[in-house]
Amino acid sequence: MINPMDLSGKNIMVTGASAGIGKEIAIHLSSLGANIIMVARDEERLKETYNELEPGQHSYYLLDLTNLDEIGKMFDNICSDELKLSGLVHSAGISKTVPLQYLKTSDLNNIMTINFYSFIELVKHFSKRKNNDNGGSIVAISSISNKVGARGLTAYCASKGAIESAIRSLALELVAKKIRINSVAPGMIATRIYDGLRDVVNNEDFEADLIKRQIMGIGKPEDVANSVAFLLSAASGFITGTSIVVDGGYLAH
Repeated sequence: MINPMDLSGKNIMVTGASAGIGKEIAIHLSSLGANIIMVARDEERLKETYNELEPGQHSYYLLDLTNLDEIGKMFDNICSDELKLSGLVHSAGISKTVPLQYLKTSDLNNIMTINFYSFIELVKHFSKRKNNDNGGSIVAISSISNKVGARGLTAYCASKGAIESAIRSLALELVAKKIRINSVAPGMIATRIYDGLRDVVNNEDFEADLIKRQIMGIGKPEDVANSVAFLLSAASGFITGTSIVVDGGYLAH
């Protein structure tokens, strides 16, 4: 039987692969046969992820995504006649809870650089013919925060909204290169970001109040990884320029 989710032999770059959703994505894609090129700035955590991958021709690359000029050099170092990329997943991202009166331009720049500007640079270099396997699929990890607001998360919400808007335009440009581009927009997922938000709120009713809206409870990183795998695979071959919402029913209200 043909498995449309099979990624055997596909070379897929995953940013933010050292922890949380990015780590789970890397592990899950390796279980589907993909060769994973992990990108993050924490080598020890990257090594931990590497050791959890299923057997394959995996590697990792150390990069701080705030150094936008280094992204092109990374592709030059990774890609060659022997290695072309079939997929790109931008999972790296940061969040900072800051009320408007204390929000600094430096906060905006830092969040936008990692969450959005680096994504555009990654897409630009992935789309060069020398770097991809005659096309491919790109997936960004967005958030339902691009549709709903949250107190103190102006910069984070703006960065995810920018991703969603850009993807629609990029889909129109990249189709001629046989490249699809989409996003996955999670609700609240059990990661370090969620733990940090819970600590900031410091309210015993926080999780109970959240579940009143996210009716299926708190999501798991593998819930997101499954949707990413779908968008990278042949099973989603007629899908581009859109987003899959993985929010446990949050937006159903």
